[in-house]
Amino acid sequence: MTAHSWLHETPWPTKQLPRAELSERIEHLLATHWMGVLSTVGKGGPIGSPVEYYADAKTIYILPQPGSPKLQALQQDPRVCFSIYAENSGWASVRGAQLFGNAQLLDPGTSEHVHAMTIYRWQSSALQLGKPLDEPPQMQLLKIDPERVVYTEQWLRKGGFGPRQIWHKDASKAAAARRYGH
Repeated sequence: MTAHSWLHETPWPTKQLPRAELSERIEHLLATHWMGVLSTVGKGGPIGSPVEYYADAKTIYILPQPGSPKLQALQQDPRVCFSIYAENSGWASVRGAQLFGNAQLLDPGTSEHVHAMTIYRWQSSALQLGKPLDEPPQMQLLKIDPERVVYTEQWLRKGGFGPRQIWHKDASKAAAARRYGH
């Protein structure tokens, strides 16, 4: 007998969470973490970079380094995948999300940039990097408003739900849970 016998059950459940509950779980994960991997498509192929981020619901804000390969890649192809995962101590606690959509660059001085800087906690990074704390950085800000989120939470299996849930921004698109099993 093992501590989590429900982990042995195959095939894995595929029951979909209600949209509101799935949204809440995604937003909670995004709000309680601050590092993720931004994946872009560059001339030489995929580029994955660990980045600091802050979220407003499911919208992600990132301060990209000016002139960086990922920023150059975004100017050619705005499609991105942004991934985060929570700390875990084994299969029972695996939890993470992949956000898919198009990135948008917000220019300083625009109302969207001003709003985004109220969400992005730039002060902690500025303090660590010895930058001024009297005004937010005046550089482009990256915004990801995902079209689709693949949310993974193995604990959902215990309640009979699929561990991989798919949320769509367009509520008319059918949500789904992927069928897996070993």
